[in-house]
Amino acid sequence: MLCTPEKYPNLAGINWPADLRELPRTSLEAVATELRQFLIESTSQCGGHFSAGLGTVELTVALHYLFDTPSDKIIWDVGHQAYPHKVLTGRKEALISIRQTKGLHPFPSLFESEYDAFGVGHSSTSISAALGMAIVAKEKGDDRRFVAVIGDGAMTAGMAFEALNHAADVDANLIVILNDNDMSISENVGGLNNYLAKVLSGKFYSGIKEGGKKVLQNMPTISEWAHRVEEHMKGMVLPGTLFEELGFNYIGPVDGHNLPALLATIQNIKALKGPQLLHVVTRKGKGFEPAEKDPIKYHAVPVFDPAEANLPTSVKKPTYSNIFGQWLCDMAAKDKRLMGITPAMREGSDLVAFSKAFPERYFDVGIAEQHAVTVSAGMACEGAKPVCAIYGSFLQRGYDQLIHDVALQNLDVLFAIDRGGLVGGDGATHHGAFDISYLRCVPDLIMMTPSDEQECRLMLSTGFNYEGPAAVRYPRGCGTGVEVSNSLDTIEIGKAVTRREGKETVFLVFGSLLSTALQVAEEIDATVVDMRFVKPLDEAMLKSVAAAYKNIVTLEENAIAGGAGSAVNEYFNAQRIAKIVLNLGIPDRFIEHGEPADLFEICGLDKAGILDSVKTFFECDESL
Repeated sequence: MLCTPEKYPNLAGINWPADLRELPRTSLEAVATELRQFLIESTSQCGGHFSAGLGTVELTVALHYLFDTPSDKIIWDVGHQAYPHKVLTGRKEALISIRQTKGLHPFPSLFESEYDAFGVGHSSTSISAALGMAIVAKEKGDDRRFVAVIGDGAMTAGMAFEALNHAADVDANLIVILNDNDMSISENVGGLNNYLAKVLSGKFYSGIKEGGKKVLQNMPTISEWAHRVEEHMKGMVLPGTLFEELGFNYIGPVDGHNLPALLATIQNIKALKGPQLLHVVTRKGKGFEPAEKDPIKYHAVPVFDPAEANLPTSVKKPTYSNIFGQWLCDMAAKDKRLMGITPAMREGSDLVAFSKAFPERYFDVGIAEQHAVTVSAGMACEGAKPVCAIYGSFLQRGYDQLIHDVALQNLDVLFAIDRGGLVGGDGATHHGAFDISYLRCVPDLIMMTPSDEQECRLMLSTGFNYEGPAAVRYPRGCGTGVEVSNSLDTIEIGKAVTRREGKETVFLVFGSLLSTALQVAEEIDATVVDMRFVKPLDEAMLKSVAAAYKNIVTLEENAIAGGAGSAVNEYFNAQRIAKIVLNLGIPDRFIEHGEPADLFEICGLDKAGILDSVKTFFECDESL
């Protein structure tokens, strides 16, 4: 038990928000202090998302204190910032299991707690979800409150503004809290801004504002003049004119770490009707100095010692992301047409070196995957060679643009798809389980699945030199550790390679599971073919193996449904080749979070699972 009364005298007694609401307001700052320390202690022992939650401690305390959760709903955008919420809603002692196999979900989840009002993982969904809830409540005459807490980064997505635009139209009782942790505006936070936030949310100001509208509504010229004066006066000291124009009552900015100011402001907002937007300024990593200095580094952490100045480091093999990052720099030095685009994943996709070496050709478009794809298409129209670096699960959000704006026009865009397959602790929202399925059906697009780091580099060069849309899909983390050259050589498009010769059984492997297939093949003396291309398939190879082998097994780190194995089945059927094929991949269900090795075992994609599936399916004896 981490949260003992001796160590955390206030927090230890809070098991549910109702317990928090029993406390006097004078005790809440002590609760916040203990909550922040508890987060540091627990997350350092299990790893997980770190700096975002430290920045939302006071806000979380204020929300659960003032709103009647879970009847009132708090919808957390993305969920990195929701660790304090989990602690206050019955999951305090379980926090040490977060992101681990059978442990707490990494993000809010409908299946985990009634206090998690909406399941999240990808950004910019909170306002839409909260608005949907508020609309239904309005129709029912229900006066419950719905609060969307969205980070400033998530406001770069068009979906957030679509929801803001709609909210004003339906005039639902929705509260949007913009959690702004951009340090560049920290100088705007202070006594004056807290005072303005309280005034603008108070009944006196609201009463005068609404009363004035009624008096002046029959005097259009004066009414318009008064409205302009009000907006210009507020615009001089507040950045809220945009939100006011969208139909929200803008309040803020307020210091998100000043608990009395937060409580007073949110208390006032609760009494207001219609769409409200509270601008809260916080500091990511608040209370832990290394995280305050480098919030990106401490966004997600391994197990570490809080007493140490730095996170632990170890010598590791280069990751696939590292291979991509180095290739991008090398190819950019050779070809000045190359443009690098990322939707807010500079570090994750390893574009750091490229952004420094070629700043004029580096474009971080924010959390805006649709825009990332179409701006790449626009660049290609003007003769550039755009490389769009994006996670497999994030590209799902830009699928229409990929089809309509890139593929339909046969534009020269290379998609470097990171995190293909099972990703571990981030779970179902981040597994790249579907990209092979949703990409292989797109006409004119070639898709490659590297089986090791050197293959990844070769395929990136191949896709870059291909005239048309291309995708290279690679997994998270490290590969087999093969030596990687610094060449920019290419491979023959649609050409598979046999990696091992065997007897009755052949494995057709698409990507990252090649090394596991080779291990299984040693046990049963099977042939292993590295298919390399999901599209186009090596049809000559498929004809050859159909004629030569009794048992055919396809293997991929993607959903079986519609995946690369399905492509093989379709080819055999179209050619009237009567073969029974065993398709192995991710089963037809959402795979939860956990340690990667555990997830592969759960999916039957570890050595033992594959071997068992082959023997069972083909009714083979032990001599196979």
